[in-house]
Amino acid sequence: MSAAGERTARAGEGGLPRSVLFLCGMNVVRSPMAELLARRVLPRTVFVASAGVRAGERDPFVDAVLAEEGLSLGDRQPQGLDDLEDAYFELIVTLAPEAHHAALELTRTMAVDVEYWPTMDPTTIGGTREQILAAYRDVRDRLAARIAGRFAAAAAQDPPDGAPAQGQ
Repeated sequence: MSAAGERTARAGEGGLPRSVLFLCGMNVVRSPMAELLARRVLPRTVFVASAGVRAGERDPFVDAVLAEEGLSLGDRQPQGLDDLEDAYFELIVTLAPEAHHAALELTRTMAVDVEYWPTMDPTTIGGTREQILAAYRDVRDRLAARIAGRFAAAAAQDPPDGAPAQGQ
């Protein structure tokens, strides 16, 4: 098994990582959505962040589809890997090929789990405003499902915001 495959296999074992970074191309659409959706599922004890390989400009469609779920980026602006205060994460989830290659290069000498979740870039979709929003919603909903599937069982052991664990 390759080093990347070993890292990916280890990430699925056991409980929750203490820190998760969602990484995409510009930290404009997919990774900030994933960050907020993960914060909603994971306990506060798990540090969650997002970044991009390159700098980008904030996308108003992201704000619109997050608001539909009661979420907001607030004043947060896209950030690159160099902008992160802490460069070590137990798990890096990459959402685009460019981000995956960058994460593997960044972590080749570190014991960090890297998982690749190929995620469509909704900025490539044209059409009416409603068609574009539908593409962003699809990305949001797919990320929410993937995050729930990946972290729900472990998060139930340590629920977010001090809520009781399931079954208690």
